[in-house]
Amino acid sequence: MLVESIAFALVGLVTGATALLALPSYFRAARGLTLGTALAAALAGGAVAHFCLDGHYPAASVAAAALASGVLTSLLARPDLAAGRAPAHRHHPHRAGAHRAPRRHRPA
Repeated sequence: MLVESIAFALVGLVTGATALLALPSYFRAARGLTLGTALAAALAGGAVAHFCLDGHYPAASVAAAALASGVLTSLLARPDLAAGRAPAHRHHPHRAGAHRAPRRHRPA
């Protein structure tokens, strides 16, 4: 399990570093948070896979660690805040006086 844990940690660090190098504008959070999330996800995913597979398939455990690390690291990505992308689809400016009081129905 010790060698597998080292492999899980390496997979997590590689996943986090790849995410930061490939898409730096998508990850606005601290770099340590991205690397830490990838590392923790790889260790947790690999450990769960190791115990579920009873330690018989170490390659599958490493693959599960890579999958868990990639999925949880992608949760930190913010493509809407990336450089060069206009957030016009999200917020529309409100015009002054555009707010109306709610209509009330008159009793019949």
